Amino acid sequence: MCARELVRGSAESGYQDLPVYLHMIKEANPGTFTRLVVDSSDRFKYLFIAFGASIKGFPFMRKVVVVDGTFLQGKFRGRELFGLVKKAANSYRLSDFETIFDEIKALHPALHGYLQKADVLKWARAHFPGDRYNLTTTNIAESINRVLSDARSLPVVELIEAIRQMMTRWFSARKIDANSMKTTLTRGVEKLLEGRVPYVKTLSVQQIDIHQYQVSGVSSTHVVNVTERSCSCRRFDIEKLPCVHAIAAAEARKLSIISLCHPYYCTNYLYNAYSAVVMPRDADTSVPDNVAGIICLPPEVRQPPGRPKNSRMKSWLEKGENKKQPRKQHKCSICNQGGHNCKTCPVG
Repeated sequence: MCARELVRGSAESGYQDLPVYLHMIKEANPGTFTRLVVDSSDRFKYLFIAFGASIKGFPFMRKVVVVDGTFLQGKFRGRELFGLVKKAANSYRLSDFETIFDEIKALHPALHGYLQKADVLKWARAHFPGDRYNLTTTNIAESINRVLSDARSLPVVELIEAIRQMMTRWFSARKIDANSMKTTLTRGVEKLLEGRVPYVKTLSVQQIDIHQYQVSGVSSTHVVNVTERSCSCRRFDIEKLPCVHAIAAAEARKLSIISLCHPYYCTNYLYNAYSAVVMPRDADTSVPDNVAGIICLPPEVRQPPGRPKNSRMKSWLEKGENKKQPRKQHKCSICNQGGHNCKTCPVG
């Protein structure tokens, strides 16, 4: 314990070192914004840090609001209706949403009322007023917690330094990866669009005017406006990527499919998002007296009873993945071999 504190510092000293550390980080990373807040007793309240590299790359990234998800155990979450709620939430067209929502109302009026009260603008793709990208991912905060699980027990300055090192690795790796892409669109988007191309052969295209095309399939007909980059299926409007109908219209007009994609999906946007670097602090940086004189004491906390937990709480997705592991094979109590039990053991 003593040797570890000599190398890394104590938990108490970590807070006092924060002002100097943040000053050094800002000097090494131009454009970095930090805010350290203490209470009336000079005790730590919270810290915010945005690296200059992140701020510089932000305009080239899609603006995605990440919402954590969890299973609800209340009276309005029956398993038989969960599929319908999911279909309603993921519907692209208002007509499809209304059809499924009416079905929910017929089956469970109370659930229908609950979902209406929750405001369809906030949970239904068809009603969402902003740019609703087709993204489904695990909780980002949990992902970062997992990466930093070994650093959580370190003094606060060392914890922030671990985050800085992680950011440095991520920016470097993604910049190198983006630079290695020789296509206009990013690797994943190219693969996604390639998967849609075969379906185009099953569609027929009729030009309406210079901007619009009627695209018909076996059971549906949609109108594509290549100028406004929209389709009546609404997938093109929401994803900002051409749907199969838009691809068919583009081919009929001899128009590049790439030109219909939002710039966010281009390789140069990915490169620009990670073009800057996250630098380590320079220990030789001079520190002004007003910074060195800032007092930051540890926060007052009450130690809960019992042994402190060192392991973090796993998300439902991780728990589900663990359940997929193969079961332990039972062995016979007589011959200690698998594949049978004591009642069917050939030895016994």
